[in-house]
Amino acid sequence: MLVLVPKITNRLKYIFDLLLGDLLGVDVSFTTSENEYRAFENAKFAYGVALNDGGLYFASNRLLFETGIASYEVSYFDFSGSGAFFAVYHKASALPFDVFAASFFLVSRYEEYLPHMRDEHGRFRASQSEAYKHGFLRKPLVNLWSLELKKIFEKWFPETEFKLPKFKYQATVDIDAAFAYKHKGLTRALGGFVKALRLNDYREFKERLDVLLNRIPDPFDTYKLHLALQQKYSLKVIFFFLLADYGPNDKNIPVHNRYFRQVIRELADYADIGIHPSYASAEKPGVLQQEITRLSNILHREITKSRQHFLRLEMPLTYRNLINCDITEDYTMGYAEEPGFRASICTPFSFFDLDLDTKTSLKIFPFAVMDGTLNDYMNLTPAQAIDVISGLIKEVKTVGGTFISLWHNSTLNDKNHWKGWLTVYEEMIKTAVTSR
Repeated sequence: MLVLVPKITNRLKYIFDLLLGDLLGVDVSFTTSENEYRAFENAKFAYGVALNDGGLYFASNRLLFETGIASYEVSYFDFSGSGAFFAVYHKASALPFDVFAASFFLVSRYEEYLPHMRDEHGRFRASQSEAYKHGFLRKPLVNLWSLELKKIFEKWFPETEFKLPKFKYQATVDIDAAFAYKHKGLTRALGGFVKALRLNDYREFKERLDVLLNRIPDPFDTYKLHLALQQKYSLKVIFFFLLADYGPNDKNIPVHNRYFRQVIRELADYADIGIHPSYASAEKPGVLQQEITRLSNILHREITKSRQHFLRLEMPLTYRNLINCDITEDYTMGYAEEPGFRASICTPFSFFDLDLDTKTSLKIFPFAVMDGTLNDYMNLTPAQAIDVISGLIKEVKTVGGTFISLWHNSTLNDKNHWKGWLTVYEEMIKTAVTSR
């Protein structure tokens, strides 16, 4: 498909390749020559160039033809049952808004480069996002818009063949703490007993004692259960391991503990393994490389997958640090406090660095839901959580996207605060795999 444009920019090539190439399976090329465009006899359209020739035309916003970062007025209106913005006012335009500029604004996370208030962990809040404010956070709006484009192209160019992506499910599990009580060393073990007594938490004191005396399993040791579910439902799973030095927000097992290393190696026989960069590494790129090297040395393989601990993501610094450490896939794109689609898309996409105005080698895999979001932030019951998850899976299935879930080894123990959530996890898997 040939597209006539006033200027070819990196932004323009990036979003057209995503919307038309990745989401619709259509090859696209560009020209700035009206003569070349008029002579072309196959599927074509003009973007931002009004020829008044009766052909397919999309009016444009200026965003894709600029460099740098500026504040935009984003005025929303209803379109086809969902939101739209960057309205255009040309009667010949096939759409009443610039779908390409609007998609770029969302996928590039343009708003996260603008001044904003961060939460206590330095994160961009879901409540500050345009998607949350205008009620489409739980809709993969960019995917839906791509299907609107497909309808238009089918009308204008019925001979065009489309190769749409198919629904996929990707289960991911973060290992913030491999064990609740075991293998943490004498000092931390004694400190745990003292803390439990100080808080009059005799249940935890007894549980801690029973685990250390091998009377009951460690509550975080749910790996056999994970592997059983993986086998039962033919799942593809990625485990992300925290290999940090001990700190206020990084409290995993000591990295040289042989039982911890054994867990990593055993899971690596059945699943993909990625790094879970520590809270501390967000400010110290050198620490990030150290943690990646630790995991690589344990497994004797290159580490290419990552998800930030606490979902600490600062645009574009976090992604640049990952790229510098040869990470090629990141799974952090999502919110801690709300389920949904942070970048308004449910398909993996390449990170576009707005500051450098370039597409990068890093592929972003956006997740839709996290266990802690539903239980800790939203205080949902297991039944309510299942309803939310089912709705998200339905949205992703409708557009042939990839549904990515984020769970933890510590939340499958089915006790106390997480009583009933093993059922939530398995129901999510059932719903997802039957939708494939």
